[in-house]
Amino acid sequence: MLRDIRNLGRFLATGALAILLTGCFMTPGKFTSEMRINDDGRFAYFYDGEITIIGLTKMAEMAAKADEEEFSAEPCTTDDGSERECTAAELEQQREAWDAAAPQRATERSQQGQVMRMMVGEVDLSDPEKIAEFSRKLERQAGWNTVRYRADGIFDVSFAIDGMLTHDFLFPVIEGFPMPGAFVRAHLRDEGIVRVEAPGFSAGAGGPGAELGGFTQLMGMAARSEQASEGEPDLPKIPPIEGTFRIVTNAQILANNTDEGPTATPTGNVLAWSIDTQTRTAPMAMLQLSR
Repeated sequence: MLRDIRNLGRFLATGALAILLTGCFMTPGKFTSEMRINDDGRFAYFYDGEITIIGLTKMAEMAAKADEEEFSAEPCTTDDGSERECTAAELEQQREAWDAAAPQRATERSQQGQVMRMMVGEVDLSDPEKIAEFSRKLERQAGWNTVRYRADGIFDVSFAIDGMLTHDFLFPVIEGFPMPGAFVRAHLRDEGIVRVEAPGFSAGAGGPGAELGGFTQLMGMAARSEQASEGEPDLPKIPPIEGTFRIVTNAQILANNTDEGPTATPTGNVLAWSIDTQTRTAPMAMLQLSR
């Protein structure tokens, strides 16, 4: 387990820049979400449920703590790759290499901390006042009706907004913070065509794991942390994604990737997706507006 946490430290060191460039540090938990699009371009979007801020700073601190633990030998192997007991000389070589790398580890910890602080901005999930300030800032933005902090980086959110699709739409957007990976986005094309995608609502190649550039590996480490022995630093337990996403529209549906296609209702056709940790493909639909 300790080796897993050290591997996480290496992941953070090599992947932090990629994460920072995408700005992705939020992920949905349990939720319901709906987007309504009229053929005249009017739209409304709703999200009710959990949003988790990935504790990248905390992870970096945990990786640093793991590096500060006493020396732990890596396994030795035979020529065919089988694990074997290390000799005294091999153990001594590993210890010498560990001690010699101490300054480099200290430098990497400092760099990781700086990148993570840039990444999460002013949100300090260990400070109740900072959490309250962050929630107030969000509720000041249009659409964020309620933002309540629960625990472990999880916020209960109620979001609703409407308008005209005269330009692209993206959710979530947070004022003053790096752009998070999109849960839902709508791209307006020429000739009144709208493409709606929900990359945040999948656990596959198009989901938040991909946009974090290695988050799948991170999730695996977090899962294994539940079997960690006492005294080892646990990785954060990230809530699994679970929810529903619907598109309600009276516009012509040009394409979609639902399992059963549109369902007719008095208010228009409904496209529905059930989302969980087995969802490999992000929801997608293409609509033709009348204008």
